[in-house]
Amino acid sequence: MRALAAFVSGLLFSGGLVLGGMTMPENIVGFLDFFGHWKPALAGVMGGALGVYALLYPLVLKRKVPLFAPSFDLPGPGKPSARLLTGAALFGVGWGLSGVCPGPAVAALVTGAREAVVFAVALAAGISLFHLAFRPGDPGSCG
Repeated sequence: MRALAAFVSGLLFSGGLVLGGMTMPENIVGFLDFFGHWKPALAGVMGGALGVYALLYPLVLKRKVPLFAPSFDLPGPGKPSARLLTGAALFGVGWGLSGVCPGPAVAALVTGAREAVVFAVALAAGISLFHLAFRPGDPGSCG
């Protein structure tokens, strides 16, 4: 049931990205072009997502456990780690340079676009390198 919930969630997420035009790099690059031809589409998609999150998050946390997991996995208090900040910066630079974010890139794979395939292969290579460099259980290893 967890796998089905994850699959349906992924479909909803990718469908929203496609409908919002976020699989088109020109919308991302246009959003980051403050001094040229600025495109606000990304702000609308992000605003919609934050609105849904803000409304539903308190309701979800009223449950003792999630619907499809044994417990909630929430971050604890504390300052962000250097690894998190470095990863966020690298993600932002890559996103800004390419105009492609991992979610929309994966959603765009269904189009067969060469750019989406190249990006997805590079993403998989980066994930694989990370898992080779860090053992499960290391801080920041995602498992």
